[in-house]
Amino acid sequence: MRNRLRELRAELGWSQQVLADHLDVSRQTVNALETGKYDPSLPLAFKIGRLFKLKIEDVFDDEHAL
Repeated sequence: MRNRLRELRAELGWSQQVLADHLDVSRQTVNALETGKYDPSLPLAFKIGRLFKLKIEDVFDDEHAL
């Protein structure tokens, strides 16, 4: 699943650690999300959307959507 996390984080000037702190996850989790090695749980996806004041589909893109 592709996402805009790196882009959104950069717009705010946040490091991966700062984003991780806001989401209550590890920096490694943020890195895995940004590189597409990990797909977030639904609660985490909603938390990310709320943090950036965006809908989930504005942050995440299912490459295989119909």
